[in-house]
Amino acid sequence: MQSLKVLLLSAAIGCGTGLPAAASSSIWYNSEGGKVRLVTSGKPDEAGRIHGVLEVALKPGWKTYWRDPGDAGVPPQIDISASTNIANATFSFPPPQRHDDGYGKWAGYDHPVSLPVTFTLSAPNEPAVIDANIFLGICETICIPVQTKLTIDPGSDPDNVEDAALVKAALATLPAPARPDFGINILPGDRETLIVEASFPGNPEAVDFFVAGERDYMFGVPARSEKEGKLVFTVPIVDRPTTTPTDGGLYYTLTTAAGAVEGLLPFP
Repeated sequence: MQSLKVLLLSAAIGCGTGLPAAASSSIWYNSEGGKVRLVTSGKPDEAGRIHGVLEVALKPGWKTYWRDPGDAGVPPQIDISASTNIANATFSFPPPQRHDDGYGKWAGYDHPVSLPVTFTLSAPNEPAVIDANIFLGICETICIPVQTKLTIDPGSDPDNVEDAALVKAALATLPAPARPDFGINILPGDRETLIVEASFPGNPEAVDFFVAGERDYMFGVPARSEKEGKLVFTVPIVDRPTTTPTDGGLYYTLTTAAGAVEGLLPFP
């Protein structure tokens, strides 16, 4: 697959503006490989958050990226700086699949997908307008950047049953939190290798491990092996920061035929 970064020079392809919608969802924005829109549950929760999704309706044969797309693409991005009373917006990601398109292996989705988004209000009891600039890559034989502005007034239709149901369904697709019998343990490695041991239910042939490179980390494709009857993933550390961060961690997802879990890894 051609690098999406190369095609950013033609960013006029797939650029557009979504007009405000008199509902808790935006209008659809159409591109060559599919269409996208934002949907919200309308009302904020007790913590002052509005739950929503970026709905990506891919055409057959098209794909889009997970939170870590590898070295040939960019993850979905959202900029809410032009919004009213929105302090932050954070994506969550359903379990990805690993793809090999002949140019490289990467993590993403080859089917329509709804990416949950949590919007945090600056003032929980005040009205909010979501004015979001969306950027993501969708790919067939080449990758096309999709860039559009989607606007929602969640308070204009706060009790929309269909939108709330779509958000609820998207949240239900997210991986569960990792637990001792379904998750990973870190094994001794070195500065060039991350090694984890997986615990999981079901068939080991269906298991895959995804780790997201952030904070200047970049990872290669995990290699599978067996050690003392345990499934082990060895992940090349392709690049790393000069100084190892001391706060936070790296997101990972462990997928199986029985479901998926996610968690945070300490920085290697």
